[in-house]
Amino acid sequence: MSPFLSRLLLCWVLSTTGVSAETLALPTRLIDLSSDQGEALLLETKPLDAYLPISVAFETQKTQAYCGVASIVMTLNALKTPAPSSPPYQPYAVFTQDNVLDQRTEAVLPRDVLARQGMTLDQLGGLLALHPLLVEVHHAVSGGLDTFRKTAGDYLSTRGHVVIVNYLRKSLDQERGGHISPLAAYDAKADRFLILDVARYKYPPVWVTASDLFDAMNTIDSDNDGKTRGYVLVANGAGAQR
Repeated sequence: MSPFLSRLLLCWVLSTTGVSAETLALPTRLIDLSSDQGEALLLETKPLDAYLPISVAFETQKTQAYCGVASIVMTLNALKTPAPSSPPYQPYAVFTQDNVLDQRTEAVLPRDVLARQGMTLDQLGGLLALHPLLVEVHHAVSGGLDTFRKTAGDYLSTRGHVVIVNYLRKSLDQERGGHISPLAAYDAKADRFLILDVARYKYPPVWVTASDLFDAMNTIDSDNDGKTRGYVLVANGAGAQR
């Protein structure tokens, strides 16, 4: 993709986010995607195969507990997973944060629990596994920084792949608890991943170093039996071969 087209796409994505709130100040170690430095990182990142579909499917979480739900909806729509009908959009079928939850999801994560405490990494993987996708859940403690960097970096180089991260915000000097959002790109030169933060009323999409992100994932989640947070690899049938 040419620099001009990349810039055009970036402008389009940022102009159609649907949120124009005054977000919180970013820590100096994080780079705002819409800043000159953030844009430059995107323009030098190659390939952008994973970035294009997930950025077009960008969602804002509808409640403060729905970061995982918004991330799932983005993933399902980006991978063109067969969707249910949605009354507001009939006759078109699309996943939304309202119709993605049903009787099947209740068995994995009851809605009252979701509303109270959000979702864990394993629940995220379990909900995605209800769909015809290849899903791999990776707790940070089971690997290391180098494994994460290579695995997630390679995954983001192929269309039909999505990487979702579960991390502790305060480890990145953000406000404040556990959070879930998709990754959209990896810039090897800067060794930074791009997080499409679904809490767009709070923080913009940011570039974070691989080591900082891994440290934020390598934290204990008391709601998940004391396991560490981590990341989920998701692929559709066409993107399953690596």
